[in-house]
Amino acid sequence: MWRDRWLRVGLIGSVLACVACLTPIAVVVLGALGLAVWVGWIDVVVGPLLAAFVVLAAYRLWVARRRRT
Repeated sequence: MWRDRWLRVGLIGSVLACVACLTPIAVVVLGALGLAVWVGWIDVVVGPLLAAFVVLAAYRLWVARRRRT
């Protein structure tokens, strides 16, 4: 089960999306990088990304458990 590449992608993506939800930090980082224009789109992008990665991880866990039985 732990060798499943897509499960790892889902879990790592979920964690990174959760960290990116800390919008004040993202605003400071994007401003420092000169990408302050993207600040208005952070919530529009990060929310669906988080949902997609959580769904991917849950699906792969479901497949792995189903395969075990």
